[in-house]
Amino acid sequence: MGSQHRSGMAPADTAEPDLDSAPGPVPEPLTVGIEEELLLIDPVTRTPSPHGPRLVGEATGELGDRISTELTRYQVELRTDPHTRLKEADDQIRSARTTAARAAARLGLRIASTGTPVHGRTAPVPVTPGARYARSVAHFRALDDEQIVCACHIHVGLPDPRDAVHVSNHLRPWLPTLTALTANSPFWAGRDTGYASWRTTTWGRWPVAGPPPYFESPAHFDDLVHTLLEAEALIDRGGLYWDVRPSHHLPTIEIRVADAALTPDDTLLLTAVVRALTATALAAVRAGDTAPRPAPEVLRAACWRAARDGLSGSGIDPLTGDLVSQAALVEELLNTIAPALRRHEDLDLVREQWRRLRTEGNGADRQRAAHRPRSSTQDVVDHILSATCRYQGDIGAAGEEAWRTSP
Repeated sequence: MGSQHRSGMAPADTAEPDLDSAPGPVPEPLTVGIEEELLLIDPVTRTPSPHGPRLVGEATGELGDRISTELTRYQVELRTDPHTRLKEADDQIRSARTTAARAAARLGLRIASTGTPVHGRTAPVPVTPGARYARSVAHFRALDDEQIVCACHIHVGLPDPRDAVHVSNHLRPWLPTLTALTANSPFWAGRDTGYASWRTTTWGRWPVAGPPPYFESPAHFDDLVHTLLEAEALIDRGGLYWDVRPSHHLPTIEIRVADAALTPDDTLLLTAVVRALTATALAAVRAGDTAPRPAPEVLRAACWRAARDGLSGSGIDPLTGDLVSQAALVEELLNTIAPALRRHEDLDLVREQWRRLRTEGNGADRQRAAHRPRSSTQDVVDHILSATCRYQGDIGAAGEEAWRTSP
């Protein structure tokens, strides 16, 4: 393929990105909202526990509508309010995780932020009661059976839905890089899958999932969604499971490509990057710039490679088809969004967190590091629980001893 590059930039090398590069287009500060899907875990068996609705009932008094049920009874979802300052969003994420963890502990349970469960029966899942979930099971059948997967969704405020459609086009080439950066689901059914993000592979089975198509116009988006609804590939607009979508119920664009983040710091990095990327794309849209248009087959292959290898090794540049160091692809992304990071006062945060990931690895790397000393998947679960919320590492000596000495 040719030498097309995002935003007209040349490929980055593996040096630290120049986040102080010349300022570019600077949109107004954008709001962000975060949704985190979490698993509920039995601390003795270290398997998913089907008491998500009970946990929601236990925590609603403190969290209100910022906690809700999910498709399976193994899961809950935590949400933030919209914020323009990341510090405020970060505080809400940390406090919500702590509140949910304390509520889970009162039920004898724990919460885990990971894209897939490490242990446990994977099919069929216990589905949360509700008309929409029942309709999904009836319509999609065995597709729902293995959906014990958790993601982190970032909503960025774009009041004009036409902007969201055009911004989606500009975000498409970066989806593999975001997948590699946030991969946090290497284990499934008690074994290492060989993938950094097994959730991405599992989720790709849905009829409307993965990278979205290139939309010629907002009317093209509306026509395509109408066609998919008429063809019964969707049961409603909430079933648009593309990695990026204009929200069907909020004035936002929703970026859905990431695994549930292991730590709040990981969530914060993702949020900062996604907001700056959206701001950069919005500036390009308003300037009349044409979005890069990678071949769908190459973009899909790049997403697969990112899900398999995460930050390690090489990734596929969707615009050239070339194998490139995955770190170089991340650095190209950070160079591209540097002006927007600066505008949103997130530059230092992203610098610090990217240095951390280059040393520690993404969530998948850290899960595997926990497994390595004793080849123990139980150790992986314990690491996930303590990384999800510090409170869970200090619940009580008696419970901890029973937990760690259990078969």
